Amino acid sequence: MRIGELSERTGTPRRLLRYYEEQGLLLPERHPNGYRAYDERLVDRVMQIRGLLDAGLPTRIIRQILPCLDKPRVIHCADTTPDMIATLEHERDRMTERIQSLVRNRDAIADYLDAVRLTQDEMDVTTRS
Repeated sequence: MRIGELSERTGTPRRLLRYYEEQGLLLPERHPNGYRAYDERLVDRVMQIRGLLDAGLPTRIIRQILPCLDKPRVIHCADTTPDMIATLEHERDRMTERIQSLVRNRDAIADYLDAVRLTQDEMDVTTRS
């Protein structure tokens, strides 16, 4: 697929897709005419990259962990440093805290909706009586 289709399917601007390529996060094929050809699997890859960026990871770390997200997993650990491990542990813990906060907020909204619906149902019964 061409960059426009990948952009449309992922909701990611073309300029950002080119940036991901510059950072080594996407590796599209190049046709003889210079056009990029994006494989179907790159739709998921772009979504993974966006999720990791949204979680606060910098592109240099994303580039290192992307191989871990492929199937089959082929993990290259040759350049992993203690600082990198500490950074990833910190980011993992931060994501866990964010997930827990999102779950609490989701549950609070669900409880609120239940209360609103119950009140609405009670009002509907009273109105019909």
